[in-house]
Amino acid sequence: MTPLETAEASTTVLDELERAVVGRRRTLELVLIGILAGGHVLLEDLPGLGKTLIARSFAKVLGLDFARIQFTPDLLPSDVVGAPLYDQRSAEMVFRPGPVFTQLLLADEINRTPPKTQAALLEAMGEGQVSVDGQTRRLPEPFVVLATDNPIEYEGTYELPEAQLDRFLMRLRLGYLSAGDEMAMLQRRVTRATEYAELSSVTTAQGVLAMRKSLEQVEVTPDLLEYIVAIVTATRHDAQIQVGASPRGGLALVQLARGQALLSRRDYVIPDDIKQVAVPALAHRVTLRPELWVRQVSADDVVARLLSSVPTPTTNPALTVGR
Repeated sequence: MTPLETAEASTTVLDELERAVVGRRRTLELVLIGILAGGHVLLEDLPGLGKTLIARSFAKVLGLDFARIQFTPDLLPSDVVGAPLYDQRSAEMVFRPGPVFTQLLLADEINRTPPKTQAALLEAMGEGQVSVDGQTRRLPEPFVVLATDNPIEYEGTYELPEAQLDRFLMRLRLGYLSAGDEMAMLQRRVTRATEYAELSSVTTAQGVLAMRKSLEQVEVTPDLLEYIVAIVTATRHDAQIQVGASPRGGLALVQLARGQALLSRRDYVIPDDIKQVAVPALAHRVTLRPELWVRQVSADDVVARLLSSVPTPTTNPALTVGR
């Protein structure tokens, strides 16, 4: 599959998704970029803003097997990955797979369960496998986690561990719809006379894997790699940041920038591609100094400020890669 073919398929996917999700085109693009880049996406915002609807819609339109875990304070790690059970008929221990054995997993309200259960997803998200009872089992491909997360200052939630946050390729915050988009959403609900829009599958699991593979054909020139390193390094030396982005943040930025270029129907990355995905890719990987919480300074704001301070490459990637 060529990058142009992937771009055309992506447009079809996004158009179908917009039949159910109103006024979220940019959010849908970023989630799709995250999936094509082979990563997991954290959707963080207040209840009722469409996070669960987005996850369900992606599973349907991409033709992926779907499972949902409703995270609660009493959820156990075995409820996520599965556990061996005694089979009386065969007198043997038989492994019962958990809901993590799927292609698109909705981890709903992931911060409502204690860190021990949240950690059950670490190996699955990082390596595409789970280890239970001394055996390692591969998960289906593709394996994508779309997690929803309500703000941590709400009662009954637990802050996600840094190690788990780092496993997410990007974090997105939705925000409220504009008045016009909210009106369009209500009008659609009245017109269709059913609660949910019926979506069609426009690709398959194999199609998603082929689209992912086409990202490797998107060129990233050395000066842009240096630009990415400069951005990541800046997070480690900023006075407002206590812990900067890990090397995984740089890798995420490369793949997400490739996905952004692909959606723009290019097979080469330009600096603007990197800038468009830098905040979702890096903001959740940095830890701000404690006093900034009192001043209500967000990591998104700090990373956005850093972007404006790092010099942008002036070379033309289109000429560098021979186009």
